[in-house]
Amino acid sequence: MADEAGDSGDRRTEQIAANLAAVRRRVAAAARTAGRDPAELTLVAVTKTFPVEDVRRLLRLGVTELGEARDQEARIKAREVPEARWHFIGRLQRNKARSVAAYAAAVHTLDRPELVDVLAAGTERAGRERLDVLVQVSLDGDPDRGGAPAGAVGKLADAAEATGRLHVAGVMAIAPLRADPDAAFAELARIAERLRADHPAATAVSAGMTGDLEAAVRHGATHLRIGTALLGGRPPLPG
Repeated sequence: MADEAGDSGDRRTEQIAANLAAVRRRVAAAARTAGRDPAELTLVAVTKTFPVEDVRRLLRLGVTELGEARDQEARIKAREVPEARWHFIGRLQRNKARSVAAYAAAVHTLDRPELVDVLAAGTERAGRERLDVLVQVSLDGDPDRGGAPAGAVGKLADAAEATGRLHVAGVMAIAPLRADPDAAFAELARIAERLRADHPAATAVSAGMTGDLEAAVRHGATHLRIGTALLGGRPPLPG
């Protein structure tokens, strides 16, 4: 049985390695087509619902930037694999914000004022000097998918920076369902440019997933959140 388990683990590692190579080829090709350097792009491997063993496989393969969407799962993985850089990419509940601030290298989903002080307090309580946050922008107005209206991004960034604990690193968005991702990410690029006028250090653009990474790269994405193309279809959530 031990040999079977080892063989299964080796096969899983080989599968992820092959997927990773394919993703890196896609990213490099997209960058070349857009006239960009692939080194400008950060791959955030989305590990939500996958076991910590897959996290460790990714680390052994050189992937250190990892994304999670639920605090209950993310904080356990962050405790077990502290050497990774954890990106919180899910809709953030106010009562989870302090917990997330203790372990996340970056929070991609700051989308409403009520989160600002809670994230700042959590950062201070954890003994951390600063926490990187990205303002999530709504490109479709769907409240269930999160995101601040484009017109609110500047004020939200100002409030975050005013805490002295939050550093606005840039913007994040999810392309609308059944819409042209090129148009969506072009709009995000314009919003990001306006934000940089007042916050020059807000250079990160978190956009693009398995199905639309090429469009995101064309429009200036710096962080690509890739899950399915790396790890396959998601196992069901527990409970």
